[in-house]
Amino acid sequence: MTYKVIVAALKPDVTDLVVDAAKACGISGATIIPGHGTGVHEAKTFLGLTLESQTDVVIFLTEEELVEPVIAAIHTAGKLDQHGTGVVFVLPVERVAGIKEEIVRQERG
Repeated sequence: MTYKVIVAALKPDVTDLVVDAAKACGISGATIIPGHGTGVHEAKTFLGLTLESQTDVVIFLTEEELVEPVIAAIHTAGKLDQHGTGVVFVLPVERVAGIKEEIVRQERG
């Protein structure tokens, strides 16, 4: 089986919606890493303090055939058509270990 990693950097207010949308496509789970950063527009300042935007990095490991529907679901749920709401990209996976048990549990239902 061929796997891919989908990585989405999102505003925290849409993270749960994105994960739910990905699960509706067949994803079994996600890893969510809170973070912060700046994009094209640098962080804003208020009274001399820098206000950086919060970001959640959501990582999905998935079978290759689920990539397109999951990307579409992330795009819609994450409102990625709006400027500055996030980004999603796909990476190839060379080797996977530790998920055989999860796949067997899903097949047994």
